[in-house]
Amino acid sequence: MGDNRRNDSEKNSDWRVKIQRMGSFLSGLIMPNIGAFIAWGLITALFIPSGWLPNENLAKLVDPMIKYLLPLLIGFTGGNMIYGARGGVVGATATIGVIIGADIPMFLGAMLMGPVAGWVIKQVDRLFEGKVRSGFEMLVNNFSAGIVAALLTIAAYLAIGPVVLGLNKLLAAGVGWIIGAGLLPLANLFIEPAKVLFLNNAINHGILSPIGVDQASRTGESILFLLESNPGPGLGILAAYWLVGKGMAKQSAPGAAVIHFLGGIHEIYFPYILMKPALILAAIAGGISGVFVFSLFGAGLVAVPSPGSIFALLAMTPRGGYLGVLAGVLTATVVSFLVASLFLKRSPDTDGDLATATRTMESMKGKKSMAASEMVKEPVKEETPEPKPDQEKDVNKIVFACDAGMGSSAMGASVLKSKVDKAGLDIEVTNTAISKLPADADIVITHKNLTDRAKEKLPGARHISVDNFLASPEYDALVNRLKEDDS
Repeated sequence: MGDNRRNDSEKNSDWRVKIQRMGSFLSGLIMPNIGAFIAWGLITALFIPSGWLPNENLAKLVDPMIKYLLPLLIGFTGGNMIYGARGGVVGATATIGVIIGADIPMFLGAMLMGPVAGWVIKQVDRLFEGKVRSGFEMLVNNFSAGIVAALLTIAAYLAIGPVVLGLNKLLAAGVGWIIGAGLLPLANLFIEPAKVLFLNNAINHGILSPIGVDQASRTGESILFLLESNPGPGLGILAAYWLVGKGMAKQSAPGAAVIHFLGGIHEIYFPYILMKPALILAAIAGGISGVFVFSLFGAGLVAVPSPGSIFALLAMTPRGGYLGVLAGVLTATVVSFLVASLFLKRSPDTDGDLATATRTMESMKGKKSMAASEMVKEPVKEETPEPKPDQEKDVNKIVFACDAGMGSSAMGASVLKSKVDKAGLDIEVTNTAISKLPADADIVITHKNLTDRAKEKLPGARHISVDNFLASPEYDALVNRLKEDDS
């Protein structure tokens, strides 16, 4: 019986990890291009006929950007994630097939064709590896990429485009039915638990954002951009901990609320729910009530807000829509606060074990919530091997790496860069996704749960594992060793 339960648990864990990796992959397709989405959103908000500064000439930028620029960027990013720049070029070329083969913004098609094209050209290159005569390498490389790209583009135009178009219309019809039936708020029955289980990337970037962008291209805004990004539910829960909680959770909640609401890092409130699982009901109640108010006011955003900060929401709000957006966020905050307070007051141990909950969250996500770890201030234990005497010599680049290369790794790089600059060292400190680790990295710093993946990607570099990107004692030790070697 015990073995069967263990096997079932392992199977469930495997499926959860696979789904989480899919969400991480989808996030990796979208997140590097968020700047372009925001640029499109700003141009749309400013220059369309209903915008802040209507301009007929500048409004001509809106349609080409959404139909061509954004899908091509996603296609290139997908191919690049699989097979570097070569995969990116083939991915972007193949994406043109789905773009021309449909009359709507083809984000889903780009998210499919980019990675597929990258994988195909990678396999083709393996077939020719070691079989090309000296002097013909460039010829074979260029023509193989060109032929593969041409074939995939034609296939995408004839087959993939129509299929994705049909799927997109089906999803849009389903969402339209939910909106028409007044049931859209019920979507939060799935969205809020998914966020805590780190499936928000798959839902937001894989379904809501593509359909939302299509709606926004036709109507100027979409309520779908507000479903997952609403910071109200999380803010209400953190406020409840702050006012009626106890112990470490109460003390850390105000700082977490600032990072969540203003910084848009929603994962910081997930441990607070995990240590009191009943609080997921507060998040759901807040989400449902917020969307209900959004619907009453006809609120929507012109583009996907990222990160989910109140500033990002306001920046993407069309003219005249601020009241509805702010009312929905405020309602979600108040409702989640009241429900969470009720649960916390009835609980005899409202301080909970935040450190244990954070570790639970890490095991679910496969990496650490850096902001949450900063709130916990739990002593860290480094797993860095002792360096060899000459290991720090000739260090020119230090790279922080995480799944998407934009959140926790950026914060860690910022902390270490400040220390390196103060030490007067001429060393580049940067951050990236693990899938894009540069070959010239001398030292790679990752969370301990991601170090094995980083070593597989770049085995020649020195790898350092940390528990907390924001407050690791290894940074000072590393800088001191680098200073000694530089002197």
